[in-house]
Formats: sequence, C-alpha cells, structure tokens
Amino acid sequence: MLPDISQIMLMAPPFIFALTFHEFAHAWSANKLNDPTAKNEGRLSLNPLVHLDPVGTIMLFIVQFGWARPVPVDTRNLQNPRRDMMWIALAGPLSNVILAFVSGFLLFNISATSEMMVMLKQMLAISIRINLILCFFNLLPVPPLDGSKILTGLLPQEQAYQYSKLEQYGPGLLIGVIVLDRFTQLGLLRTWIFPPMAFFQSLIFSLFS
Repeated sequence: MLPDISQIMLMAPPFIFALTFHEFAHAWSANKLNDPTAKNEGRLSLNPLVHLDPVGTIMLFIVQFGWARPVPVDTRNLQNPRRDMMWIALAGPLSNVILAFVSGFLLFNISATSEMMVMLKQMLAISIRINLILCFFNLLPVPPLDGSKILTGLLPQEQAYQYSKLEQYGPGLLIGVIVLDRFTQLGLLRTWIFPPMAFFQSLIFSLFS
C-alpha cells in the first residue's frame, strides 16, 4: 500500500533539501581541498536538480526513503588523498547535523500564525529527524557510504588498503545490511542510528524549546 500522500508532501521538501545540502557539502569541501571536479560538473550548487538521482527520487515517493547522485572526486588532485577524502566524506554527515540544528532553531522561533506556517513547522520537525537519520546512516562503515571513506582515512595504510578492497562489493554489502536489519532481530541499523539520533534530537529540543 502506498504511503499517505499528505505525509509525503510534508516529508519530500526537507528530505530533498537534506540530500541536496549533503551533496553540496561534499562538493564544497572537495573544491576547498583542490579538487574542482564536482564544481566543473555543476555540482557546487544548492539546486536539487543537479544532485537528485531519478531512481532515488522515485523511491522517496514509494517507500519514503531515497538517495542522491554521489559527488565525483578525483583523488589525483588531492595533496593527501586518504586524509582529504576522509574530510570530504565527513562533510556530508556534518552538513546534516548543521541542518538539524538550524531546523530546530527555526521550529521553536517561528510562530504558527497561519495554516502555511503550521505546515512549515511540521516540515521543520520532520527535517530534524530526517537529517539526523541521514547523518548516522551515512556514517555506517559500509561502502559506498561516507563512513567507509572516513574509516579508510583513520586506519593504518596497510589495513586501509585491505579494507578498500570491499568497495567493489559495496552496494551488495549495504543491501545485505539493510535486509538483515529488516527481516531479522539483529537490529544493526537501529542500534547504530537510533541512540545517537535520539541524543542529538534531545539536545536540539533542550537548546531551543
């Protein structure tokens, strides 16, 4: 059964902007670290149309979860590829944390004086949760997620090289983790995502409410 259309309409704008800002952050940090590849391809932009993946966007409306196109990075332009890729990868999740805090600030500082403002506040509340989920989901150390690139930058060189070999199996590994979490009692994603998400959500509410 398809999800409620009104819920989708409330969720879609904050979700699309969260994905857009996430990819923009990757492009911005790569450009700052001397790789203009994303900038040259028009990805240093807050225009959702240059970032959204067609299938990922359709899935957003079907299962209420989607994805954007990865930002291209040419490691040959980076002075220290392992270190710099770690920072470029970290920029995406960090951007979602920033958006979550900005959404929380606006949520508690906007008056619901009209039906439109009530809807905006509902979107901001959804934005907090969506951005925190995206942040901690992307920090999973599973290729091709950002967490795998961060871990590669932290590991000693030999271990990092061995770990990088998993990249070719990345999509299959990620699907396997999601399926295991969905159809077993392991709760891998819930254990990884929900505790830090609940902590930051509580922190946002205590700061701004």
